[in-house]
Amino acid sequence: MIVALPRLQGRQLIWATAAVLTVAVALMWPQRAYGTLHFVLQSFMDVALMVAIGLIISAWVAASGAATVTARWFKGRPVATVLIASGIGTVTPVCGVTVLPLTTGFLASGVPLAPIMAFWLSSPITGPTMLTATWALLGPGFAIGKMLAAFALGVFSGAMTALLAHTQMVQNPLRAQGVVKGGPCGTCMPTDLSFRIWRDPARMHAFGANLVSTTRTVVLCLTFAFSAEFLLRDLLPAHVLTAYIGSGSPYAIPLAVLVGAPMYLDGLAALPLVRGLLDLGMSPGAAMALLVSGGAVSIWGVMAVALVLRPATIALFVALAVSGSLVIGYIFQALWMLFS
Repeated sequence: MIVALPRLQGRQLIWATAAVLTVAVALMWPQRAYGTLHFVLQSFMDVALMVAIGLIISAWVAASGAATVTARWFKGRPVATVLIASGIGTVTPVCGVTVLPLTTGFLASGVPLAPIMAFWLSSPITGPTMLTATWALLGPGFAIGKMLAAFALGVFSGAMTALLAHTQMVQNPLRAQGVVKGGPCGTCMPTDLSFRIWRDPARMHAFGANLVSTTRTVVLCLTFAFSAEFLLRDLLPAHVLTAYIGSGSPYAIPLAVLVGAPMYLDGLAALPLVRGLLDLGMSPGAAMALLVSGGAVSIWGVMAVALVLRPATIALFVALAVSGSLVIGYIFQALWMLFS
């Protein structure tokens, strides 16, 4: 008798493949698998409290409706709107892909591209969860520096976009067929602002759903990242990287931006990897450049914006992210050497 097995689709196939590979590696190298598991569990214990605080704050901000009412603050004088958008983006807990429905809706409603670009590039870099996780894994210097870098990149990108306001790529950034004015994300979060979410069952439901979803994502990302950190330290000799990404290398910061950004997967996943690279001799400026550029212009973020933005606007988006990240890396390196 032949039994028809269910056909795996997309994400299911990816996770099934990952599970099979994990079991195969564990059977082939049991000692290394045990060491990896021990390191992952210990790392989770070290950061659990701070990450939990960030997760709760992120879910509370989302359920309050703060993210859905920012569009009204993005219309006005370019200088004021860019500063406001950069500030909002710095504290808004969204990533490069999930920010897409927000920014697309803003553009479709007639909000100028300058504040949108400021929000778009600053928001994925940091947020409550990212701030606390960075503080726990890399220390207060990187956590505060990354938050200031997110704001600075937002201001820089917004100001440069405003200077190009009369060009076609700024005036008409959206593809004709790419505008999506509605979607599931628009109906799952409150549309008005209220920080007293416990008074509204719908907001509490949104809070719980956001908390569960974000926690699942964080746990998966950090499990992968802690495992990669352990294997990086275990398999990669320090002298291989030190010559290229060490404090004395002139290529450290450009290499971090040009190589790290396109391959970047997730801000939370990158933190343990960056910690491992710092232990192997990576310069602080290169580490900050990788964190900032990866959050702003990861391959996944570019793939997402390619669906709705014209090619010239995408080129502007990438150019601003890369050039801003380079400048931030050099400034952070100079400040680190000055105050350390």
